[in-house]
Amino acid sequence: MAEDREPVGGQALIEGVMMRRVDVWAAAVRLRDGSIEVDHNAIPPGRLDRWRKIPFVRGTFVLAQSVRIGFRAMTWAANKNESSGKGFSTIGIVLSTIVALTGLILVFQLFPAALAKWLGIEGAAAFNLFEGLVRLVLFVAYIGFIARAADIRRVFQYHGAEHKAVNAYEAGVPLVPAEVQRFSRRHTRCGTTFILWVLVLAIVVNSTFGHPSWAVLVASRILTIPIVAGLAYELIRWSARVWHKRWVRTVMTPGLWLQDLTTREPDDDQVEVAIAALRAVLPTGDPLREGGHVPA
Repeated sequence: MAEDREPVGGQALIEGVMMRRVDVWAAAVRLRDGSIEVDHNAIPPGRLDRWRKIPFVRGTFVLAQSVRIGFRAMTWAANKNESSGKGFSTIGIVLSTIVALTGLILVFQLFPAALAKWLGIEGAAAFNLFEGLVRLVLFVAYIGFIARAADIRRVFQYHGAEHKAVNAYEAGVPLVPAEVQRFSRRHTRCGTTFILWVLVLAIVVNSTFGHPSWAVLVASRILTIPIVAGLAYELIRWSARVWHKRWVRTVMTPGLWLQDLTTREPDDDQVEVAIAALRAVLPTGDPLREGGHVPA
């Protein structure tokens, strides 16, 4: 049955898409000559696997592994695009990642809290609510700003192609562009929705520190990142299981709205790349891997 299919997640790359299923991941990119190249990789068991089974703890480990795999996929895609003459480089990806992670902590974690402190906002509730709203506004403004760049818009198109392919896979329909294009570019387990709930839940978690001193403020906003990530992961995981409930869909709708900023409608060529990555992670014998459909 289509609804019993094993979960698959993904990530947009430079001129490509990465897909992941339990113990395997694959990346596909469109080369300059129009062909598609696919890189297939197993995910070997690790010493920390047992932690990925513990609720509220597993989110941090899953996120760390996803970042590691995503970085490998981005580096591979950058190398392929560089060799095909599109001007991307591995060192550029590395430096961009370092800058992005540093900016994430400084701008999205520390700046809103420091601003609330500097403005002298009194009361723990007002302090944390102001901090959280500033963080949310900064995030939305950042997404809107980078979306103006042509290269980022193409990445967002591949993000939309990834969502459409996963939605089609979960519906059990044949993985061909004409079928996949019928589906939404929104998805309940999207990383954009995850980030939104990280921002919202951070308000709740940070409120436990009240109106902290500078030292506690800086330490708490950094050290609570794994806690908030773990809570957000469990929320996204749970909501996907009970999506049939109307009130759940209502509560999670803002996350779907935000995906309209981080995805764009893909063309058939981009969807074809997402399909290539998705098929590469499906097990042998899966009808969708072979171009068929899942019986109802």
